[in-house]
Amino acid sequence: MQAPVHALTEHGATLLQQIWRFEHPADATVARYFREHRNLGPRERQTLSDAVYAVLRDRPRMDWWLQQSVGTKPPNPAHARLLILLAAEALRPAATDAERPLLDQAVARSQHSEAAAMPPEVAHALPAWLAERLQAQNVPGGLAALAEALREPAPLDLRVNVLKARRPAVLQALAAAGIGAAPTPYSPLGIRVAGKPSLKKLPLFTEGWAEVQDEGSQLLTLLLGAKRNEMVADFCAGAGGKTLALAAAMRNTGRLYAFDTSAHRLEALQPRLQRAGVEQVHPMALAHERDERLNRLAGKLDRVLVDAPCSGLGTLRRSPDLKWRQNAATLAPMPALQTDILASAARLLKPGGRLVYATCSLLEEENEAVADAFTTAHSRDFVPLDAAECLEKAGVEQAQTLSRAGKLRLWPHIHGTDGFFAAIWQRKP
Repeated sequence: MQAPVHALTEHGATLLQQIWRFEHPADATVARYFREHRNLGPRERQTLSDAVYAVLRDRPRMDWWLQQSVGTKPPNPAHARLLILLAAEALRPAATDAERPLLDQAVARSQHSEAAAMPPEVAHALPAWLAERLQAQNVPGGLAALAEALREPAPLDLRVNVLKARRPAVLQALAAAGIGAAPTPYSPLGIRVAGKPSLKKLPLFTEGWAEVQDEGSQLLTLLLGAKRNEMVADFCAGAGGKTLALAAAMRNTGRLYAFDTSAHRLEALQPRLQRAGVEQVHPMALAHERDERLNRLAGKLDRVLVDAPCSGLGTLRRSPDLKWRQNAATLAPMPALQTDILASAARLLKPGGRLVYATCSLLEEENEAVADAFTTAHSRDFVPLDAAECLEKAGVEQAQTLSRAGKLRLWPHIHGTDGFFAAIWQRKP
């Protein structure tokens, strides 16, 4: 039995208030709330999830629209209700007689461009510190275009697992299931799915034909150029999406290490490896980036990918709570940590080996600054490679449009991917 609309509205307001404490990432808070309220069906959960994420993406504008109508911006349950009602058309019938005119005014304002009247922090829906840093680094296409793209949900991208299928076969299987999809514009392995259909029970997913992976993330693994029978490391494996992509590129041969400081994340990778038919991955939980067990691999690996811990600000379309959870203080230690991780990973490469440093950040201090400092500090041992040339060799379309000053730079408003950065080096003979 479906919950009444007014009950869903209360659920949404309560959930939003829990998320806004920022004690945990938004996706973890939503998952926990749904576990605690198992009476909510799949459609109701989707409605609530969509509504709270819409608020997270656009709360400054919603607050501003409501403030023009209400005159105040009270951080209380009544205001949370208004935000949820404003975010979800399906919940509007639950509005009270007092709320309805306020919502009507706010909706009218949202449908007419009033950006010129909005303060800058409202118009771009970004915290001031982040907007200032992005403005200072001259974002291609302008901050306004980037901010507008970050207010939209990210598309659903798949990576074809070449160990089990080819892209035409996966596209055909999706079409047979009534799901619209098309090849991604850059990655030769990517598929962009229309909407947000559930894929978990489809044979193409349960049999490992494809994995969910943003097109930008796919390009990072293509940059590494991993080949059969090589020794390769995914130095910060995390959830393992790039590990799976590297294993497929190596055609299940050679030796692929998946390093991470979280044993829990590496354990969660095992079912994905089995589904994908991957056998040559060797997970290793590290105590830290200079774990002594890495010493035995020094100078032995052909390729190392360092998808470093970062602010994650390139993923704001997927994790909009990050822009409110991160701040200048949480960002400050990142470049030093990234520098240490990159230097430690570089020790593992043999002469002629390739090193890729990547982040999903938009900020130069985590990207170009770290990469350029490494180039300067290690000029005796490493030479930079051109990202566009590496991508072209990997079969990437329009590779020149993805590179800036020899490094990969992906922007949501220009390339339709998450915000990614990557720099590449080769160890000198």
